[in-house]
Amino acid sequence: MAKKMCKSNTLLYPVPVVMVSCRSSEGVNNIITVAWTGIVCSEPAMLHVSIRPERFSHGIIKNTGNFVVNIPNKGLTHAVDFCGIKSGRSVNKFEYLGLTAQKSNLIDVPFIGECPVNLECRVRDIIALGSHDMFIAEILCVNIEEGLMDKSEKPDFNKADLICYNSGEYRLLAESLGKFGFSAEKK
Repeated sequence: MAKKMCKSNTLLYPVPVVMVSCRSSEGVNNIITVAWTGIVCSEPAMLHVSIRPERFSHGIIKNTGNFVVNIPNKGLTHAVDFCGIKSGRSVNKFEYLGLTAQKSNLIDVPFIGECPVNLECRVRDIIALGSHDMFIAEILCVNIEEGLMDKSEKPDFNKADLICYNSGEYRLLAESLGKFGFSAEKK
């Protein structure tokens, strides 16, 4: 097929959309929506979130070294958008949106109770990249809604109605098309 060359941009589809919660050393909770995130290592389990330095959450995470990546579902789309456009400097997003600031297991940062999956994280490195700083963090533990676990204790995310981000739109993730390694299975 013929291709058209376009200027460099952030066109990658889909990208996760997550709600990152943090707590300042003064006890102020905040949530920021992040689409620039992903896994960077499996042993130890690590991920990154990239945040602009001028954002309220950037300073909190840089100072405390802890945050939670909360994976939202379809029912939280309004909250996802709100947390991406409103600053925590002017509004308490947990209170305004009626979200549950649930106590985490290993860090002093609340996770969002309404999100089906929460990853408690500790910053290992910060890399200044340009418009964003990349926070590389170890995933200390994962909290998963019990109703998403199958009989073998594996998460069944098809039940979760998880969403993603695509060029300015929030999208529902599609159905499963096969599991890892299915192409090599014997028939």
